[in-house]
Amino acid sequence: MAVDLSMSVLVVDDYNTMVRIIRNLLQQIGFKQIDDASDGAAALGKMRERRYGLVISDWNMEPMTGYAFLQEVRADPDLFDTPFIMVTAESKTENVIAAKKAGVSNYIVKPFNAQTLRNKIEAVFSDVEAPAA
Repeated sequence: MAVDLSMSVLVVDDYNTMVRIIRNLLQQIGFKQIDDASDGAAALGKMRERRYGLVISDWNMEPMTGYAFLQEVRADPDLFDTPFIMVTAESKTENVIAAKKAGVSNYIVKPFNAQTLRNKIEAVFSDVEAPAA
């Protein structure tokens, strides 16, 4: 795995149980520095205080959705290059397309396991680290 397991990961979800599940999966993969936020606005605040190597965010949150949060991250010159994985219970094609257009790094549909999460994270970082031709 070409992923730096020592990097900080930010998990964003308004459902505490889902935060715990994702945190446990990340720990199974080997990540140690895992932070969380309950919505996009809180996550943005954390991202402006600390550099994260990866963000894993739910789509459906209030008051700021994961989609709006993704748009804010991509619009901020200090944050725009942060790898961002969107998690959702909905596999609507239009949501996937919207997230891709907004600059999401990868997309996971719930439910998922540690292997799926690992594969999605590895795919994000293999894209980022690909040498220029």
